[in-house]
Amino acid sequence: MIEVLASMARGPVFLAGELMECLITFTNPMSHLSTSATSEMLAWASAQIHCQFHASESRVALPTRGNKQDVQAESDTVLIPSRGERGQCVLDTPPKILFCDLRLDPGESKTYSYSEVVPIDGPPSFRGQSVKYVYKLTIGCQRVNSPIKLLRVPFRVLVLQGMPEPPFPQDEEVSPSNPFLEEEEASRRDTRSLERALDMLMVTTSRRCPHMFNITNMRGKVAKFCIFKTVYRLGEDIIGTFNFSEGDIPCLQYSVSLQSEEEIQQQYQRRPGHAVSVSGHGRHLESCLHTASSHFSLPIPLNVTPGFSTDIVSLRWRLHFEFVTAREPMEPPTVLQNQSEVTVWAGAEHVNVDTFSWDLPIKVLPTNPALASYVSQFTGRNSINI
Repeated sequence: MIEVLASMARGPVFLAGELMECLITFTNPMSHLSTSATSEMLAWASAQIHCQFHASESRVALPTRGNKQDVQAESDTVLIPSRGERGQCVLDTPPKILFCDLRLDPGESKTYSYSEVVPIDGPPSFRGQSVKYVYKLTIGCQRVNSPIKLLRVPFRVLVLQGMPEPPFPQDEEVSPSNPFLEEEEASRRDTRSLERALDMLMVTTSRRCPHMFNITNMRGKVAKFCIFKTVYRLGEDIIGTFNFSEGDIPCLQYSVSLQSEEEIQQQYQRRPGHAVSVSGHGRHLESCLHTASSHFSLPIPLNVTPGFSTDIVSLRWRLHFEFVTAREPMEPPTVLQNQSEVTVWAGAEHVNVDTFSWDLPIKVLPTNPALASYVSQFTGRNSINI
């Protein structure tokens, strides 16, 4: 028996275009003191990244696939990284050979390093109501004259969409490369690329420009709303303020919900009119009768998917507001200037009200993948016995 352990060096979350590194250790667990201990052999091992796509048949109408069958794919001695997985493989990287003809003596172990750039043209990791995109690193191993064994390590991919490409630094473009330090220079370039992407992300989401909105219904002005920006990173707090003192209509209660909209593109809709699925990710509810001002703070969870768009599905973000207003003016309690006793004010038992809602689109972008790794459902590790 051989134990195979795969461990991602920097955690299970990556930005598209970032270099992923994984250490893969092969161990013969038998002690050399055991009388039955023998050397173990593996013919080869390889690794590659692939992305699985799965769609709900009741919501998504995918084009029919041909009836062509790959004879090799039916053989268990051919490496198919997505073998046994649900859905379709929509993206995979070329396999990289880790070794050929590995011999492990009792108690011996050997570690190999796999590195690959996460494809920049793929979708982000996403588990929606209609579609799912799941990334996995698959390690294939085979003994001589035996079926291939697969070890899969799931991980999460964040994609920066809707941002300009980072400029290529002039000093890197003209500087000579050292042929004796190619790996070190490549690693340094990948680190700089990640730093530039994170710097652009910070600059984009740090710009503050107050946006003011007058909240009105058919009877008049209810309040003035202010939000300081509309572009956020995962993990940030969305903060907004209300000024009810400028309103003509009494507001009894308001709520603010953070929502995502998952929409199937028109050509793939199973039933027209049922293309949008709305999911809630946080809600603030407050009673505000006779309140001059109020504010709310809604955190964006680190484990949700930023906005994106593919040929099949798009994901957008919004703030959903709901207001409950009175149809008639409501007098506030009066407190005399020299009154020393405590005054108790009881609200009306019956109030005729109106309700209305409003949606404010916002943009949600990724965050530092190291930060998102702390709340990831994945561990970046997995093992198998062969």
